[in-house]
Amino acid sequence: MAVIYVDADACPVKAEIEAVATRHRVEVKMVCNGGLRPSANPLIQMIYVDAGLDVADRWIAERAGAGDIVVTADIPLAADCVAAGARVLKPDGDLLTPANIGNVLATRDLMTDLREADPLRPGSGRSFTKADRSRFRNALETALRAVRS
Repeated sequence: MAVIYVDADACPVKAEIEAVATRHRVEVKMVCNGGLRPSANPLIQMIYVDAGLDVADRWIAERAGAGDIVVTADIPLAADCVAAGARVLKPDGDLLTPANIGNVLATRDLMTDLREADPLRPGSGRSFTKADRSRFRNALETALRAVRS
């Protein structure tokens, strides 16, 4: 049975995940360092890990595998989960796969290098939109159907 693992600390689509998971009756593990309230939904389990760099990421990476879905914006975590056979979605609905994760990692590393070289360089400035939420919801529906077939 599929499990949805969520890197929940800064995840903007928790409500969408809960709605889709409830409709499909799929267990969700929201992994965070704290500060998030538990859900009354019995399908949603809050996993509170110790504070520290990448503790939540490691918890997810050690458990996610084939047949599971991982929701994260953290590209190194996504790469680990893709390698383990999980389906990985970014909060904007982008699917990360063995075919594209190498390019996504390389782009992330390049952007990190550019920011370090010029710390005053502005970020992307792109805000999270209703269209991103809709794309994510559709992508999660598609991923759940794929892992259940």
